[in-house]
This record gives sequence, C-alpha cells and structure tokens, in this order.
Amino acid sequence: MFRHILAAGAASLAIIAAAPAVADDHTASSTGAVVAPEIEYERWTLDNGLQVIAIPDASTGTVTTSMWYEVGSKSDPEGRAGFAHLFEHILSRKTLNMPYNLIYGLTADVGGTRNATTNADRTNYFEIVPAEYLEAMLWTHRERMAFPVIDQDVFDKERDVVKEELRQRVLAPPYGRFGSFVIPEAAYDVSPYRRPTIGSIEQLESAELDDARAFHQAYYGPDTATLIVAGNFEVSDLRSLVEEYFADIPRRENPVEIAFDLDVPERTEPRSITATAPNVPLPLVGTVWKLPAITHPDAPALEVLDAIMSRGDNSRMAAALVRSGKAVQAIHQVGMQEEGGVLAQFAVINPQANVDEVRGILVAERERIKSEGVTEAEVAEAKNELLASALRSRETARGRAFELGEALLTTGDPSFPDKRLAAIASVTAADVQRVAQTYYNPNARTDIVYTAGEDDPSAYANPYPMPTFKTLPDAVGEPLSVAAEDVRETVPGPGQRPQLEAARIVEQTLSNGIEVVAAQTGDVPLATMTVLVPGGSISDDRAKAGVAQLTAQLADKGAGGLDETEIARRLESLGASFGATAGSKGAYFSLTAPVANMEEAGKVLATILTSADYPQAAFERERKRAIDGLAATLKDPGGIASMAVRPVLYGDSPFGTLPGGTQESLAQITREDLVEHRRTYWHPARAQVIVSGGIAPERAIELTQTLLGDWQGVGEPPVEIANPTGEAQPVRTVVIDMPDAGQAAVYAGMRAPSRTDGNYYAAELANAILGGGSSGRLFEEVRTKRSISYGAYSGVGSDTLVASAQTQNSTADEVVQVFLDEFDRLGDEAIAQDLLDKRRLYLGGNYARSLESSSGFNSIVAGLLFDGLEPGEAARYADRLAAVSPEAATQVAAEYVGSEKATVLIVGNAAEFLDDLKAIRPDVEVVDADALDLSTSALVAAAATGD
Repeated sequence: MFRHILAAGAASLAIIAAAPAVADDHTASSTGAVVAPEIEYERWTLDNGLQVIAIPDASTGTVTTSMWYEVGSKSDPEGRAGFAHLFEHILSRKTLNMPYNLIYGLTADVGGTRNATTNADRTNYFEIVPAEYLEAMLWTHRERMAFPVIDQDVFDKERDVVKEELRQRVLAPPYGRFGSFVIPEAAYDVSPYRRPTIGSIEQLESAELDDARAFHQAYYGPDTATLIVAGNFEVSDLRSLVEEYFADIPRRENPVEIAFDLDVPERTEPRSITATAPNVPLPLVGTVWKLPAITHPDAPALEVLDAIMSRGDNSRMAAALVRSGKAVQAIHQVGMQEEGGVLAQFAVINPQANVDEVRGILVAERERIKSEGVTEAEVAEAKNELLASALRSRETARGRAFELGEALLTTGDPSFPDKRLAAIASVTAADVQRVAQTYYNPNARTDIVYTAGEDDPSAYANPYPMPTFKTLPDAVGEPLSVAAEDVRETVPGPGQRPQLEAARIVEQTLSNGIEVVAAQTGDVPLATMTVLVPGGSISDDRAKAGVAQLTAQLADKGAGGLDETEIARRLESLGASFGATAGSKGAYFSLTAPVANMEEAGKVLATILTSADYPQAAFERERKRAIDGLAATLKDPGGIASMAVRPVLYGDSPFGTLPGGTQESLAQITREDLVEHRRTYWHPARAQVIVSGGIAPERAIELTQTLLGDWQGVGEPPVEIANPTGEAQPVRTVVIDMPDAGQAAVYAGMRAPSRTDGNYYAAELANAILGGGSSGRLFEEVRTKRSISYGAYSGVGSDTLVASAQTQNSTADEVVQVFLDEFDRLGDEAIAQDLLDKRRLYLGGNYARSLESSSGFNSIVAGLLFDGLEPGEAARYADRLAAVSPEAATQVAAEYVGSEKATVLIVGNAAEFLDDLKAIRPDVEVVDADALDLSTSALVAAAATGD
C-alpha cells in the first residue's frame, strides 16, 4: 500500500506528491456531482460452491477471465509468511495437461496477457485475450483448480523468483522496507495482516514442497472461488461452458476454515518507534492507527476524510507540508480490508526541516479537522474526486471486473462498489469531523521515524507477541505429474471472432494551426484531452537539463491570474485529473474529466497552456523538491541505471540529456528559463490535440475550437531539432559501484531502427522474440530457467534496443552473459514463420487493449505524432506487422543485434561480480556511485574512476 514512496525515476517531480493549496479558500462548485454508471452483471452459483459473475460488453474485442480465491496472505500458515504469494507463483506453472509455463504461450501467442496477484485477503489469476479464446482460458482455470502439478522443480524455481521479487521491490528501493515491513508491524497487533504479503527471505527459505500441496488442498477449490468473466460473449454460452468445465470439480479435499474471528485489543497507550534502512536519503516521520473492516459504516466518511487530507493538489496535507517547504512528500492513507485496516499519515522531510517540526505540523492538521471540521466545498470536491476515480476504473470491461472482484472478495457482496459510491455521496461534513475525532485517537497511535542506518527489525518490533497462526493438515493422496504428450487433453481452439468497427478517427486543423485528432473510443461518459507541444529534453542545454520538464510540470502553479490553489480547486471540484510532463521530443498535457465537466475543466487547461507564469516561490519550492526526489533515485540501483543508460547510449547528443535533469543541472535553472522555454516551444502552429473517450469526434473538435481556437503564439514556430539521437556510441562495459545496493540492475543496449525507418516493424517483431513480455527469450532464460531475476525484458525505442533486469549482485555477470548470448542467437538464427506469427499476435493484442481506454488511445496517438507519423497509423499497426516476412525480421536482427554491438551497464555492489564480469568483458569501466556525473557520457571525471 505504501510501496511507491519517492519511487525511483528520473522525472522526480512526477513521483513526489504534487503542490498544495490552502483548504480554507474552497468555494462551492457550480457543477453538479459526478455520476459513475453502475456495474451491470449476472451472478449464479454452481452446486459445488463456485460463484460465477458475467459482465458482458459487446463493444470490446476481448474477454477477461479472472478466478478469485478467498485466500490471501492472512491465510499464510504458521512460520510461512509469504506463502500465499509464493503459491500464486507455483499454481501458474504446471498442470496435468499443461507443461511448464504453457500458460504464457496460450495467452501471449494469441495476442493476450496474463498475470496473478496476491494481497492480504485474496489471490486472483487472470487473462485478457481476444474474445474467441474464452473457452481456452476457462479450460486453463479448470486445470489449475483441479489438476495442478506441484513438484520440487516448480517449487524451487518459484521460491527463488519470489526472493528476487522481494529484493527488487522491498530491499533495493529506499523506502521499500517502510511500506512492506515497518507499516504492518507498527499498525497491527494480533491481526494476520501484521505479516507482510511478500513474506521474508528466512520464512521463504524454510518452506517445503509438502507445504504447497497442503496449502492447495486446504484453500483452493470451487467452494472458495469466484469466476468473473468480462467482455464480448453471450451469457448463455458462458453458462454452458462453466457447467462443462467446472461443475464436476469437487469441493476442497482438506478444507480449512477461511474466516477469521479476531479479538483485536484496543490500544490505550501511544507507541513510538524508529526504523532504519541502509539506503534512505531523506528521513520520514508519521503516525499510524488501526481501522475497522471495509464494511464498517464509517468507511465512506473515512474515504472522504482521506481525500480531503491528501488527494490531489488541493489538499490539506499538501498545503501544510509541501507548499510550506517542510516536506518533499506528504501522504495520508486510509487502507481498509476484510479484517480491518490502517490509517497512516506521514511525510518525507525536506533536508532543511527537522523531525519535530514536521511531526508538529502533522499533528496540527489532524487536530484542526477534529476541532474545526471541514467545509461543504471540501466534502463536495472529495466526493467528485472519488466518484471520478470510479468512473475511470469503469471505462473498460476489465476495469469493471477488477473493481467488482476486489469488492466481492473483501465484502462478500458484488454490489458493494455501487453501494460504496452511494454511501460516499451521502457523507456530510459532520460525518468527516466525527470520524476524525474517533480515529485520530492520540492514545491509539504509533509514531514512526524512518531514516538511514543499519537494517534492524528488532528496533521497530511490535511489543505484542506475534500471534500463532494455523497449521495446515498434511497433504493427502499422490502428487500429480504432467501427462505424457500423447495422452494430454487438447487445449480448446478459438471460437468465432466478434466483428467490431475500429473507432472513427477525425482530424481537423484549426485556423491558428492546431492539429486536432478526435475519436470516440467508448460509451462511458469520460473523456481525455491531450495537448502536445514540441521542446522536450532534446531542446535542453545539457548544463540546464530539466528545463523542459520543469516548464511542463510547473505550468499549473500559476496562470492567467489564477494561483495554484485556485487551479487545483477548479479541476478537482470537477472530478478532473490533470498531469503534465516532458519526454524527449516534447511535452504532454493530459486532462481527464467526466464529459459533462470537460468544457469547464478544459478552460483551466487552456489557461495553463496559454499563460503559465511560474511564480518565483512555487518555482523555487518545486525545483528543490525535484532535487530532493533525485536523491531518492540515486539510492536505487534500478533508478540510477535507467538514468545512466541515456548518456551512455546517446553520448553528447540531445537524446543523451536526462528529461528530469540532474541535481546539479536543476540547481542552475531559473524561473526565467521556464518562461523563455514556454514562449519558444509552446506555439499553436506546432501544437497537436488528441481527444477521445465517451465523446463524439465532432463535439471534441468543437470543444477544442472553443478552448484553444483563439490561442496565438509569440514569434515564429520553433524549428525541428536535427539528428537528436546523434551518432552511434562506442561499445562499452560500465559498472557503477554501489556497495550498499540491495540488488544489481543490468542494462544492455545497441542502436536500432527509428520509428520512421522502413525496418522499424521488423525490429519490433525481432525484439518481441528477444524480450517481449513473459514469452520472450530473456524472460525464459533469466527467470524461467535460472530463477535469478523477477523478470527480464527488452524494448525498441528512440533508435535503440535495450534489455534490462534486476538480480542479486552475485549473479549480475550471469545475467550479462545471458543477454549477450541471446543477442547473438537473435542475430545469427533464422526466424521461423510460426514464431513470427505468434509475436505478431502478442504485439497486436497489447496495442489493441491500449486503444480501448481514452488514456491508452491518446498515449498511442501522441507517440505517433511526436514521431512525425499520421494518427491513422494507430489503426494500421496489425497490418504493418503482418507485412513483415520472416526473412525481413531475420535480416534486421542480423544487421542490428549482436553481443559485439552491445553496451553493458551494471549498477550494484561491484565486489560481488566484477571479477566474473571481466572474464566476459575484460575492458570494464568502474565508476563510484558517489562520484557519478550523469551530465556526461563518461559518467564521471577520469580522475574519479577506478578499476
């Protein structure tokens, strides 16, 4: 729940809580409340207990099959923390009729995707595939429910993968331990939620194979499962298929009671703890309290309280802590689950502030709500934000399926999502004050400080003894094994493909030169407007890298006589979400709002675009936050690698400039630099607008004309930047030595065709073979066969092909060798027709799913426009892939890919892999992470390098 605190990333302003507004300045909105359409579904139950929910939607070409089991990490047996999550990995791998990892091919090779997730209350397994493969997916769920193969091979491999996931997501990031370990230990006493969902290395190591068989027999069966199917299908057909594939599966063999009867003691005395971790750049201070279950009558008011405190720029926490410069991030979180929840309030401290000062502000903000209450306008705004968020999640059938599934597994009621929204709509200001007075209980709190130091869990250990949890009955019967190929059941073939019309794309150029692209991509009354302007990081002077990004991201801090408070208030009261950032080639401004409120929200967007004025105080505050955010990135090996790969691969060319800048370059930027950048690059003659969602194209164009038709630029339109990616750089092997790194990040890349090159689609397909998702060769070799990483992937973009993975420091050299071997294999071997066909479907399916949402459609079209391509290419993607022959893909792979062409970059503890790496690549450059200079391709001055 708290994993993404100061998450690593070069664009630091995008990862820190946005700027604040003064809550007392709220005024009532003249716009009506946001309304989210109800989730329509059919529900029935088989005799064996399996619940089935159908959410038909004839507007999509896909179907989502998801099986939800009422078992989560709260069900972990005694001494086996993390076991439910480990078992989720195990169950996806083998069955009686599915050899190891066939599930990946059955989904990716037909243009679909699959995954599984575990939280405290439930585990779900899901696939999103072309609608004609519904029966095949139901067959796989039958296999996993009734005939799983749980053997030593799968158990050992998946346990190693989970340990790598823990290292990557918890131990490597600066604040990973805080969210996964510290919060649950501090928040819960006797609850099973006290154990982290991902578990611990020690308890994962102690688990045994028989535990897995026992776990399946105790918890997995039709009587603990709900099948939710959403997408393009006939309900009558689904009923028949469900009966065929699931009705004969018996209830659990060795059932264990899944319900909990907790006697949770009330806390009557406050606690205080200090937790430390080795890579924390900025201290964190805050407080947590226990909350009741999600079905408690106070839950809706608590959600509104949470929104008032910290949702959006116009929140009390942001006003008191971020705008004042006391914190670089301020978070308030209400997390409620089936057996209880946690209320958390905390802040990441600005280095110029101190723990006591920030703690005092946190206390004052909650005491102010307790004593003074909140305004009606604040309540109305919070409701619209929450309702608009639900609207966004319901834009696709799969979104509705997941919202309903989460609710059902925590409340037992599939109608809970709609009941929740109705309850939120009825919350009053008095309700919010009452729950604040009830749950901000000073005697029930745990105060936390999280700062740099040695990892010592005993320092923050809960004084309550850890409860004793269930021990499962021993597994019964004989374990299954994969059947011989000649006797296996055949996977059902595809059914009839539904015929759909692609969204009609309408283009028009306004009189001031703005190009408008519009398409109605759905019926949900939600729309997204994206405005593109040139002048991304390729326009930045290297010494002031980050100008384009700051110019975009600070544009809403003041414009047209509106201060940041009023801008945020107007947008959030309309249920609108606004974001801006700059990539390499230009800046994006994205506004998503209910269609009924789009014009009013669009007026604010237009004001920002045409008259952002960058108040000095806001500029200085946000620049400082960006610098502090980079401090967190530079403590994460993955964050460093994702930044360093640009100057290494692009050298001193414009593409080698980091969009988010460096700490040094940000310090050189002035407010005047931002003003000048806006005047130079934000010009209507070069601007492009994309509008999609539940809005007719003609209305979208008319709306754009109303909002931006009068925009006049200053001076001549900016000229194109020539050759932004520069010449190919020398092949190098670079190690950034980070002795405290919890993992090593490994990148390897080389030049590839650009988006407008005739070889681009062949390169896309070749790359999909190499590192496209979980069916790519890199994933197969690094995760599936060796279990030395949570995942390994590659991608083509901006004239490069780059592979990446994170792994233990001691296996970094092994990952490098795999990358190089697979580069050679791709470049040397002829690509077969059947393999190419599968990868075509994989890429085309991903693309088609993205086009189903307004944000996905806009993102795809924006990429095309920035690359100088027509928006109509969005509808031609599958045809372009179909035109690539095996010979063409083979030729492109041979021309561009190979170990001798690849530059390698590793960030990690060099002492654990350097000697072995030199055996692979003798000429290794070693750079001390503390001396890193990301403004130059050398990464550091020569005098600071070592061996």
